[in-house]
Amino acid sequence: MKTYSAKPADIEKKWVVIDAEGVVLGRLASIIAMRLRGKHKPSFTPHMDMGDNVIVINADKVQLTGVKRANKTYYWHTGHPGGIKSRTAAQILEGAHPERVLFKAVQRMLPGGPLSRKQLTNLRIYAGAEHPHEAQQPEVLDVKSLNKKNTRSA
Repeated sequence: MKTYSAKPADIEKKWVVIDAEGVVLGRLASIIAMRLRGKHKPSFTPHMDMGDNVIVINADKVQLTGVKRANKTYYWHTGHPGGIKSRTAAQILEGAHPERVLFKAVQRMLPGGPLSRKQLTNLRIYAGAEHPHEAQQPEVLDVKSLNKKNTRSA
């Protein structure tokens, strides 16, 4: 019995649209990361870009559990001495680019390297309910119905 290794001609990429409204951030990010890598397919090959193209809408309405919205802090450094800066998740979600919270969560769930950077180009996140990818005829993935813990109960 030989180990199956997918070839570029064998790869079929689908388009998937996910509505992030009311869904818990970490659970959503893990599902998206799995889809981007292609681990949901039986023909998964670690060194190939096998994942689907994922479209996420309503990223500004994603939920965080506990007090993470106020306490979770994102840090970056400007490169200058004493140049460490920070913002909370609430500041980013209420700011001009709320989709960056979800992007960072997905990015940090993928292994680092050139292949992961290539797979991240297959992710499109939109803060609102509209997206310009209707021509690709994406199929809807209902994350809320996969597990009752995927949504936050108020």
